[in-house]
This record gives sequence, structure tokens and C-alpha cells, in this order.
Amino acid sequence: MFEVVEHPLDLTRLVAAVGRRDAGAITTFLGTTRDQNAGRRVMRLEYEAYREMAVREMRRIGEQAVERCGVKSVAIAHRVGVVEIGEASVAIAVSAAHRDAAFAGCRFAIDRLKEIVPIWKKEYYVGGEVWIGPQQGAPAPLSAS
Repeated sequence: MFEVVEHPLDLTRLVAAVGRRDAGAITTFLGTTRDQNAGRRVMRLEYEAYREMAVREMRRIGEQAVERCGVKSVAIAHRVGVVEIGEASVAIAVSAAHRDAAFAGCRFAIDRLKEIVPIWKKEYYVGGEVWIGPQQGAPAPLSAS
């Protein structure tokens, strides 16, 4: 399951999508909007995506996680539109036979997603707004999510 959606994310759906009889571990990652970044008070985030390519790249990330990390299954969902403080913008679930592979696969998926998936984040903060991340031609700052 790989999707870009306009509604709140449902981590339970992703966990169900990766559950398998041969998997003894499921790890998850949920990226949420925090109320501060780089010394600024954040009011909300807004995401845009090249939807078809984003889903295609997420699927490829899932395939790579299976090959590189030995996981059984991967599900990724990313939200677009306005994401308020405390709400999730990205959710990942990974199943594997053992926990080490599940954790490695989940870490690989979120790191790779941030590197290559065409999803752009705009941060609205008290006093302004700014696009955050690699789409500006530089790596995302460590404090950005």
C-alpha cells in the first residue's frame, strides 16, 4: 500500500497492510507536525506532491527495502494539503521476520522518501512562510521533519 492522500493518516490501516503470517515484527514511523523549527514558532505545514511519481517512488522504496533490508512488506502513506500541529504527515509500516530487519527497513524507507519522493513542504510560522527541504537545492536542515 503506497498512497498520497488529503485526509488524516490511519496507521492502523498500514499495519494491517503489512501484517503477514511469516513476519514476527512490524515497525512503524509516524512523522508529525511540531510547533517549532529552527527557532521559529510553527503554525502549520502544507504539502504538495507530484502524486503519480510520488506513489511510484514510494513503491520503489518498498521494493528496495525488501531487497536491501530483508523485510517482508512495506506500506507508506503521505498526506498533502494543510497538516496542523500534532497531526501526521507521513506514516510507514514495515514487517519482517525479525525486529532488526524491520527497524532497518523502516529507517531506510523514511530516509529514502525524504531524498527522492517529489513531495514539497511549506512551513507557516509566526511572521512568515518558507519552503523546507531538498527541493531548494540543499539538504534539509537536521531540525526539519
